[in-house]
Amino acid sequence: MYDDDKKWLNRHSRLLAESYRRLTGKSLIVAAPDADLVPLLYDAPFALLSHGTENDPVLNYGNKTAQSLWEMDWRSFTGMPSRMTAEPMEQGVREAFMSEVRQKGYTDAYEGIRISGSGRRFRIERAAVWNLIDEDGVYRGQAAMFPSWTWL
Repeated sequence: MYDDDKKWLNRHSRLLAESYRRLTGKSLIVAAPDADLVPLLYDAPFALLSHGTENDPVLNYGNKTAQSLWEMDWRSFTGMPSRMTAEPMEQGVREAFMSEVRQKGYTDAYEGIRISGSGRRFRIERAAVWNLIDEDGVYRGQAAMFPSWTWL
């Protein structure tokens, strides 16, 4: 993992897990309350990624599974606009869906076609997508987690 800012990763890992729990009532990962979530989420067997609040949101997190699927390292993955995770023909559908999540807060039934850095296509399945809201109620972006995918 590219790790310039361990403090940011600690805060962001808590934001991912706590936002998910507040919106769904479920735990993203089973861990003790004082556990270090950074390695638990980074090494999780599901794909976990998030983007910020820019006009063209940029990915700011991708765990090892997500990086492997998109065939990118930490630096490349976290510098990419999140719309680029989908093929150009899928980007409009993806943006309409993400806008709906921004309004509703959460969904757990998303599927879609994605494309890796080398051009390999895969379908994400049973994806949960949620808004990242910090402890002060400030919107910080969106996250997605999906436990399964199929290469096409």
